[in-house]
Amino acid sequence: MNTSGFSDPPAGPVIVDPGHLSPHDSMGYLMRRIVTAMGADIERAMEPLGLTNAQWRPLGLMHIGQPKTVAELARECFLDTSAMTRLLDRLEAKGYCTRTRSNEDRRVVTLTLTDAGRNAAQNIPDVLCGIQNTYLKGFSTDEWHTFKALLQRVLANAPCAGNQENS
Repeated sequence: MNTSGFSDPPAGPVIVDPGHLSPHDSMGYLMRRIVTAMGADIERAMEPLGLTNAQWRPLGLMHIGQPKTVAELARECFLDTSAMTRLLDRLEAKGYCTRTRSNEDRRVVTLTLTDAGRNAAQNIPDVLCGIQNTYLKGFSTDEWHTFKALLQRVLANAPCAGNQENS
């Protein structure tokens, strides 16, 4: 009996066999360990910048020019709009950003980094690249591109991924 919630088994060979499944061979387990470890390292590295784990991501996204609205930022950060609004309240209180209601559509709120926000965010790319390069130690550039392409294929296969962009 199929209890996976998927109506049809995937086409092609069975790659993971339930009779031999071990956490250390599980794609989800390995990815979760990587995400957890990277998250802890990023949080530690952002602390001297005065940014919490929740704050660096939206600040970094605004710094690189995306997204432009609160709704877009909430989607990019995988937060609902009320949680994003509370987070932006804290960033605005720190003087890092401003929100402006659109004159054309009052439901749309645009975001702008302040000078303080740009200063706080300017080191985020260096921190993230440094940590990512640490995790990719020993990989060649070609191996990184292959690894990234494979992760994008896994994400594209995920039924719950919807139409999210692979970045």
